Amino acid sequence: MLAEALGSAGLIATVVGSGIMATRLTDDVGVQLLINAVATAAALVVLIVVFGPVSGAHLNPVVTAALAAQRLVPAREILPTVVAQLIGFAAGAVLANLMFGDAAVSISTTVRAEPGLLLGEVVATAGLVAVILTLVARGQQNWVPAAVGLYIGSAYFVTSSTSFANPGITLGRMLSDSFAGIAPESVPAFIAAQLVGSALGLLAVRFVLAPAPRD
Repeated sequence: MLAEALGSAGLIATVVGSGIMATRLTDDVGVQLLINAVATAAALVVLIVVFGPVSGAHLNPVVTAALAAQRLVPAREILPTVVAQLIGFAAGAVLANLMFGDAAVSISTTVRAEPGLLLGEVVATAGLVAVILTLVARGQQNWVPAAVGLYIGSAYFVTSSTSFANPGITLGRMLSDSFAGIAPESVPAFIAAQLVGSALGLLAVRFVLAPAPRD
């Protein structure tokens, strides 16, 4: 569980930290998003490679739940794993804020409430879950780090929401009033959209991408 906490902290520190750095380097929003996307994609590859052999490097509550739904993770491990992730996300957000001289906790004021953004989260999360579960089902786990990094990096630009795709990181990003932040009032709808997307991704794997062989 410590590995999940550390990995989650590293992930959100990258997301929030690179967002803060980007806004200090340039006023061009497109360049800011590019910096944020590249840093996040690269960090995901590294974190999954490093922590994968220890904890599986889920770094995402919906990934943990989806793996459990596929009986790839014992149900009893869901709660402690998710708790470890949430602790890591909170700690990583605080760390990123402090590194850049901001208050340890600064609640975000960035409202993300448009219906299109919620649809973007459904799409982003469905795709992420589908990518991971499909590769695992096909015995191609070695591709997961690169595939996840590339997927999220591209989804930053493909989805209207810039692809949070993670309830834990959504809660953590609430703690930073910066480029990557999200206002508390927007969090419940984002998480609901992510849960819907996760369910759709799971269904896509079960019935289309990697269906179980019939007896």
